[in-house]
Amino acid sequence: MNNIAYISLGSNMGEREVYLEKAINILHSHGKIEVLRKSSMYETDPVGFTEQGKFLNMVIEVRTALRPETLLQQCLQVECDLGRIREFKWGPRIIDLDVLLYNNEKVETENLLIPHPRMEKRAFVLIPLLELEPSIGHPVLGTPFSRFLDEIPDKEGVRLWKQIYGEDVFVHSEN
Repeated sequence: MNNIAYISLGSNMGEREVYLEKAINILHSHGKIEVLRKSSMYETDPVGFTEQGKFLNMVIEVRTALRPETLLQQCLQVECDLGRIREFKWGPRIIDLDVLLYNNEKVETENLLIPHPRMEKRAFVLIPLLELEPSIGHPVLGTPFSRFLDEIPDKEGVRLWKQIYGEDVFVHSEN
């Protein structure tokens, strides 16, 4: 297992934190996926279709023996196992898993584009990704993702919800 991938996770239905943790546990229990690190959880405003609940988002780093397409299929299976139903684009979802990066490779297949399209325009992806790997850059453009984040105007829509440092956890409360 020598491939490193980053996967974003999001949920805005039901017990959001529970769905994120279940998805991580299912991935980690796969014989060819090892979850190495996970970011803090961030509560985020919806993008695209805005008439829905707020999301919890995070990013995990995994080591895997799976090729990119197979990793994507495993992510889709986790979504299915947790009850995701795709009603319409950008609609509410129990769980959403996206393969953001795979090694430092560009992947273009019928079902998968890596780096993930639009990730450099989404603060809810970049903030947790950069928490894990502050110096990571776009594998095609060679630009540090931190530079993209500096140019995003709506970063205030991404708020720390649950900070994770090893065993220490704190939950953000809004006043």
